[in-house]
Formats: sequence, C-alpha cells, structure tokens
Amino acid sequence: MQALCTLGHRSIVLVGLMGAGKTTVGRLLARCLGLAFNDVDHEIQRAAGLTVEEIFARFGEASFRASERRMVVSLLETGPMVLATGGGAFMDEETRATIRAHALSVWLKADLDVLVERTVGRSGRPLLNEGDPKETLAALIAVRYPVYQLADFAVVTNHEPAQVTVCRIIDALSHQHLPRSPGSHDPSDKPSGELE
Repeated sequence: MQALCTLGHRSIVLVGLMGAGKTTVGRLLARCLGLAFNDVDHEIQRAAGLTVEEIFARFGEASFRASERRMVVSLLETGPMVLATGGGAFMDEETRATIRAHALSVWLKADLDVLVERTVGRSGRPLLNEGDPKETLAALIAVRYPVYQLADFAVVTNHEPAQVTVCRIIDALSHQHLPRSPGSHDPSDKPSGELE
C-alpha cells in the first residue's frame, strides 16, 4: 500500500481537541493500515492506575503533562503505529519535537458546535468540569488551533463518519500530500494543507 511506503518507519500521530475523534479515527486507521494503535491518555491511566480526571485532581495539570510527554516518547520509540494524543499534548514544544522526529502529525479539526455535541455530559474531561463547557472549548480553540496548525496536515472531522476521515488520511498519504523528510522541519513551517 502506497500509504505505508510514504510512512516508512514513521508513526502517525493524531492531534486535536477533545471530541475531534482521535481515538475512534485512530483505531480504524490503524486497522486499515495494519499498524498497532495506542492512545496516550489510556496508557497514562493504565500506568498510573488512575483516570485522567483523578490525576488532574491529585497531582495537577503540570504533572499530567509531564507524564504525557514521557509517554509519547516511550510509545513512539517502539516503532510505527497510529497514536492518539490528548488535546494538550501537541501544545508542548518538546512533545512536538518528538512527534516531528518519529511521526507524521495529523490534526483532526472540528468546529466548536461539533466538539460541544461530542463532549458535554461525558465523564473524563477534567478541563470541562469548571464553568460553561462551550466557553471553555471556545477558549481552547483560540489558544490551541494556531499550534495545531503546525501539524503536517489537517483533516476536517465535523459530521463525517470516521471511515470518511480515515479515507482522507490514507489518500493524503498515498498521494504524498505531505511535507518534508524527517529532520527538515523549520519551526516557522505552515501545515501542508487542510483536507475536506
């Protein structure tokens, strides 16, 4: 498959806000490509024996982000896979550098109303526990979307089925709508494009 040839020994890392579909799309994409799938949040919870919410409550967000950074490094060193990250992982400069060195990053981009629809009322979203969830998500979009734009490419994931998103990612890989070889990234680079 051409998509796998394009990847070589790199992984695919999915980035985006909570509710963008990273875990759902990631599982399906991994199955289609014959790669392992891992979810950073799930692996942190498994290692800690605590939920993300409990980690935030007991140790704070900074401690969680440090665990997240270590987990991304640990997972990506094990070989090619599809990796779903938490919404804040890509915000960390060190984590972005690790992802760039070992993977192609794909931003799953969703509109605010879609994110609200997918996340409100669900447990395990510690950043939505305080205040109005829609306002919180809007604030996260304002801060995080400019950084997510540093991903290798973006795919819009609003009301499309996960299979459509997976097909768009595989098509981008197959037709090499991608940037650079590993190591040639300039921090001022813009993403290679947004696929709809």
